[in-house]
Amino acid sequence: MGDTKGQVVAGNRGDKNGTIVAGGNGPGADVNQFKWPTYIFVDQEQSVYVSDSDNHRVMKWNKGATEGIGVARSQGHGNALTQLWNPNGLFVNTLGTLYVADSENNRVMRWPEGAKQGTVIVGGNGWGRGANQFTNPIDMSFDRQGNLYVVDRRNDRVQRFSIE
Repeated sequence: MGDTKGQVVAGNRGDKNGTIVAGGNGPGADVNQFKWPTYIFVDQEQSVYVSDSDNHRVMKWNKGATEGIGVARSQGHGNALTQLWNPNGLFVNTLGTLYVADSENNRVMRWPEGAKQGTVIVGGNGWGRGANQFTNPIDMSFDRQGNLYVVDRRNDRVQRFSIE
């Protein structure tokens, strides 16, 4: 779980104390810090991916690492394909492809492993109530058929998309 101290804490069932697995060095923008971590995803290798919302980036922390790796690293907030603005919900598939809800840009982006920029897979058409628009997408999930479900927070709805 994320907290306001810029750290991600993990624990086992029954543990009364968690173990810091990412961050924990106060709020900031260095590779060992977060500034408002919001969502996490843990892959099969126990790498922890974190939406670092106020730094407009997604960081990956390999198991046991003391520093994160920018997997969707923004050059400040903006709407270019190299930028995120308040990233939130995320998902990483078995190929290492990152999907992220880019909330203030009203879009969901795909970042293949090692990519320098992402691609918009849904949204990105300004804010609104249209079938191809969002107003603050906050989280997402995939079903077994590969359909993408997006929580469109300020439109009070969940939309489903067929993604190739």
